[in-house]
Amino acid sequence: MANILAVDDSASMRQMVVFTLRGAGHQVTEAADGQAALDLAKRQRFDLVLSDVNMPRMDGITLARELRALPAFKFTPILMLTTEGGMGKKQEGKAAGATGWIVKPFNPEQLLATIKKVVG
Repeated sequence: MANILAVDDSASMRQMVVFTLRGAGHQVTEAADGQAALDLAKRQRFDLVLSDVNMPRMDGITLARELRALPAFKFTPILMLTTEGGMGKKQEGKAAGATGWIVKPFNPEQLLATIKKVVG
């Protein structure tokens, strides 16, 4: 199964994501914002990054851009899990390096199916 970095400033949202992912057999590391996630990513490899967009210290789009600048994350799937559903924000995310976009509230089966599709 995949080693996933879950990034969200909402502890309850992280808890739901972690519950869903671990229930499917994935290993999950949590980060409360983009800066904490970037610090973890500089020390550890992940098969997938699942990130919120709106967070303090560093938002998810900036995180995607920063991760893509790291050689180890050049091809790592980055999924945005956010309440932001507008095309402008999605295009901004794609330009920053996001692989996909899932709008909250998420459907656990849909999340797992999307992860399976991008991680293999």
